[in-house]
Amino acid sequence: MPDYIQLLESKLSPNEKQALNAMTDVARARQITVFLTGGAVRDIVSGASVRDLDITVQANPLKFKKDLERAGFTITGEHEPSQTLYLRFGKQARMEISAARTETFPKPARPEHTPAGILDDLRRRDFTANAMALSLNEGSWGLLLDPLNGTADISARQLRLVNNYGFLEDPIRLVRAVRLMSRTGWEMEERTKARYDNAKDEGAIDAITAVQRGYELEEIGYEEEPLQVLKALESEGWLQHLSPAWTARSADVQGLDRLHERYVQLLMAGLHPDPSAAQFRLLTAKLSPGQLSVLKKTFVRSDLIAESNALDAEAKHLLQKMTAKDASKPSQLWKLLHSAKPEAVLWLFFSNKTAAVQNKFENFFTKWPEARQKIPNSILQDMRILPDVEGYDELLDKLTFAFMDGELPTDETVRKFAEPYSPPAPPPPVIVRRSRTVKRLTEPKKPKGRKTAKNAAQPQSGDLSLAAAGEAVSPAAVAEKASVGKGAAGKPAAAKAEAEKTSATQAAGKSAVKPEPVKKPEKAAKALPAAKASGKPTAKAKPEKTKATGKVATKTSPKPSGKTVPVKGKAQKAAIAAKAHGKEGKAARVRPQPVAKKFVHPSASVRGKTKASAKTAHRPITKKAALKPKPAGKTAKKAGVAVATKPTVKAASRPASKTASEKSAAKSKPKPKKKSGK
Repeated sequence: MPDYIQLLESKLSPNEKQALNAMTDVARARQITVFLTGGAVRDIVSGASVRDLDITVQANPLKFKKDLERAGFTITGEHEPSQTLYLRFGKQARMEISAARTETFPKPARPEHTPAGILDDLRRRDFTANAMALSLNEGSWGLLLDPLNGTADISARQLRLVNNYGFLEDPIRLVRAVRLMSRTGWEMEERTKARYDNAKDEGAIDAITAVQRGYELEEIGYEEEPLQVLKALESEGWLQHLSPAWTARSADVQGLDRLHERYVQLLMAGLHPDPSAAQFRLLTAKLSPGQLSVLKKTFVRSDLIAESNALDAEAKHLLQKMTAKDASKPSQLWKLLHSAKPEAVLWLFFSNKTAAVQNKFENFFTKWPEARQKIPNSILQDMRILPDVEGYDELLDKLTFAFMDGELPTDETVRKFAEPYSPPAPPPPVIVRRSRTVKRLTEPKKPKGRKTAKNAAQPQSGDLSLAAAGEAVSPAAVAEKASVGKGAAGKPAAAKAEAEKTSATQAAGKSAVKPEPVKKPEKAAKALPAAKASGKPTAKAKPEKTKATGKVATKTSPKPSGKTVPVKGKAQKAAIAAKAHGKEGKAARVRPQPVAKKFVHPSASVRGKTKASAKTAHRPITKKAALKPKPAGKTAKKAGVAVATKPTVKAASRPASKTASEKSAAKSKPKPKKKSGK
């Protein structure tokens, strides 16, 4: 289904759109339903050009003639029995407004009218192609009403009677059928053609009225090909009943052809004249003044006669303006022709044959339009004058007129002329330069072992407790625990070496944690007599169970190759305490700090031989020992506990010899206490 709203917008001229809007405004103000009907809808649906507008309202339009005049309409005629007004709006829009009605024919061509609805009004019309309507009411704008399926007959390009007795009831439909077929090239439907022949043979045409004759004669002048229609009516014999004096021989055939050529040239130049008045002058060119006067008196509307009579005066007035000083320049003459009445321009172009006038029209059609093509768009773009700049269309018109008059011979003159329309240059873009920091990452060499250095340096689950407690976890401890989990079958040497290397790097750099000062030995020495005086044994470190054997061990240093005597009974404990306060107690009086967790390597004790790094690798690492090392040679050993005071870096860098480990293990053995002579 086509979009008839879009067809209304595309098929109607601007003047016809204004007339339609003005009519709907008047109807809505009086709360009247209004429809576009008749030939206008037929032309819109078929795709032909719209010649006039037929409006049907459900009211009597004769009662609001003043409202129409205030809206800008000019009343050119009226027919009171059918309640019809003939209007003009603007220069070209012709319109008929009539009341919706039904018709009965007690006599041929003498109808009786009765007000009715829009559907009944469509059913009383002549042909189905003319029995359609488009709603112009708010809420149903563009709605097509086609109760008799007129669109199918338009697609079939045929005329079909609405009523089987249509030609007999209203014989003027015989003339209308010939005129429509001559204009559109359609044919009558088979039964319609039979009824047409019957009405023609019976002489039904004799019953037409004077109003109907004048209306159909005037419609010939509004046709696009009036001479063709005139010949078709003459061949059917209908022109003899309309106007016996007006025939095809009365027309200026050559003048009509030349007028049509001038009309097409004006259309291409942008002017849209209505050629009806000029055509009527040429169609009746060979009639005598008396015959022409009788013909004009039969017309129902007066606008065609008035326009044809005024053509000579309007053309003469236009010629005076064209030869005046104000129109000496081409641009001035261009503006004059576009502002003048198009019908006057057409008649002057057709009727005046002087060389000066014809040269001006020749330049108007051929030479002056080329000035538009001379506009240098590249220069306008360089000056930043683009279509979105304010006043761009005005500048193009001024440049066109300047090129018409030859006022811009060079590019410099063009730039100077267009300079007021050039917008200021935009500011240069601000470039923000951001400094880019290049981070150089050095990756350590990967060891040849199964585990990479990255995996070896990552803390295991056992180290998470130290990290959560806020203590520093050295890479050496991580490497030591990794070697413990791996077992003797693995290769802990690579992980240990990497841990020692990382520990040395950390010790060399600045530490984020400030090392705590180590307590002096004097304070520990003062605490010993107090413990002795109390009579209680002093236990410096609680024995722990080793992971390997599950037994209580009195020391965390690697076991020597010899056997360790287990601590049993109160006597042996007393002997260990006495030995701690004896000779060896003099060597170191420092009370060891509590250790968070001790790591005992199961491979620390090897029969016969001890690894070179067993002493340092399996020693428990404390926060103080890792941060602030003690000078060498000041290691205090107490009962079953070995406290490492050497720096971690040195311990990792100096592998312990076999002799040193055996000596430390031998010293850690508890000696039995000698019995006193008492």
